[in-house]
Amino acid sequence: MLTLHAAPVVRSAPDDAAPLHDAAVAVDGDRIAAIGPLDELRRAYPRARVREWPGELGPARVHEGPVPDAPTPRERIHALLRRGATAVLARHLGDPELRAAAHRGGIAVLDRPRPPVLAPAGRADLAVFDADGACLATVVAGRLVHRRR
Repeated sequence: MLTLHAAPVVRSAPDDAAPLHDAAVAVDGDRIAAIGPLDELRRAYPRARVREWPGELGPARVHEGPVPDAPTPRERIHALLRRGATAVLARHLGDPELRAAAHRGGIAVLDRPRPPVLAPAGRADLAVFDADGACLATVVAGRLVHRRR
């Protein structure tokens, strides 16, 4: 099912200084179908579910440090998702159980950092942040996996 994630959109590309207001990211499966004005995307995808978010929507983060401590590997990976991260560096996943939990959670495992960016046809890894920088929602490969209530 196609979903429109609606909020001011920050693409995080060097030429995208200001967020796109009244915008959305159209997500089809695990990919970004389109980015643009919400009204245009509603017309282009009239049957899409619309999720409206109260913060700025942008690419999910790449976590470059050690994975946060928690009682279980699953909870350690969920701690990343609560921070808006959907990718982690391989050197921080030495424990096989932690690596397996990352794989099950859809976390991208990277050899080196890469700048997060939203782009049509790219993997739908999104995060929504409030004005204080707290993560309100995280989407991994098109799946909503964290939402702050």
